[in-house]
Amino acid sequence: MRLRARPCVRGRHRSRTRHARPMRSPAILILLGLSPTHASRSSGWDTSPMGTSRRSWRNTTHDWASVVDVDHLAGIRQNPATFAPGGVRHLILEVVAYVADEAECNNGGRCAVTLHSDGSVSVADYGRGTDTRLDDHDRPVKKPIMASKDLRFFDHPDVQLLPDGHPRRGMSVVAALSQWLEHTNRRENGAWIQRYEHGVPVTDLEPIADNGTSGTVVRFRADEPLPPVGELTADELVRLAMSWPYLSVKIDDRRAG
Repeated sequence: MRLRARPCVRGRHRSRTRHARPMRSPAILILLGLSPTHASRSSGWDTSPMGTSRRSWRNTTHDWASVVDVDHLAGIRQNPATFAPGGVRHLILEVVAYVADEAECNNGGRCAVTLHSDGSVSVADYGRGTDTRLDDHDRPVKKPIMASKDLRFFDHPDVQLLPDGHPRRGMSVVAALSQWLEHTNRRENGAWIQRYEHGVPVTDLEPIADNGTSGTVVRFRADEPLPPVGELTADELVRLAMSWPYLSVKIDDRRAG
């Protein structure tokens, strides 16, 4: 099932639900990995050089110096009803929102949402991938989007709302409330995969073969106390995704029955 949303003119966006308000901050693109060429076109974008200490890298959406924010993850896990109202549905929207950010800034984009038979969900996009840099020891460092808070959405007085009408908090909510999560990240400078359990990385950033593409795949299985993915329909996802007019969404339901 595919939804092709109608394009809209930048600055004249009309959401199809009264709750969704797209974020247009240039900092979004840093998380999604747009090139320094694009970044230089707008003030406030992070163009920190490769091969330098991560503590010198400018924080835009996440704290580069933070590897795992244990207290932040614990706080989410203690309040699943607050951070994931609607259960798996909300977690899917948290992931797709990042793809929609990049799609809006590029005047169009696409992603695929797969509901797997094992109860997990994957969201694949075809963008530039998550920002990954070399530190001063030539080690690859991925922006800590899974294990630390998104600085735009926590403790913010005017937080963005997702299409379900609930506040957007960021990818760390998905990671913290999942039994496991795998993040595959492909960029021009390499490709890696990393696995998390309840938001804590349990593997290193492991290199994988370059297949000539870029983008990310986030696959996760939510905690059992959350409403299972079986209560979610593909039609409902299509309806919710219509709030992002720049985004084309393909939904693949592989669940039995």
